[in-house]
Amino acid sequence: MYNTNVTNARANLYNLINMAIDNDEIININTKNGNAILISEEDYNSLIETLYLSSDPEYKKSLINGKDTPIGECIDEEKIEW
Repeated sequence: MYNTNVTNARANLYNLINMAIDNDEIININTKNGNAILISEEDYNSLIETLYLSSDPEYKKSLINGKDTPIGECIDEEKIEW
């Protein structure tokens, strides 16, 4: 995580945005009133999707069951018809 204050963030906004997009860097911007986080749209969408999926109890149960399934009981991906 890259930390900066709001004055420096204002002066370097273009570079900070590129850091977030190109390097998946999380930018923590400090102010007197609290902090703000700058992330790429791709990272933001990923977080929202994760929150959405983990809020669905059936999907969450399916993920946990999949994680707990021994590898020997899994179907080889080449045998799955997509």
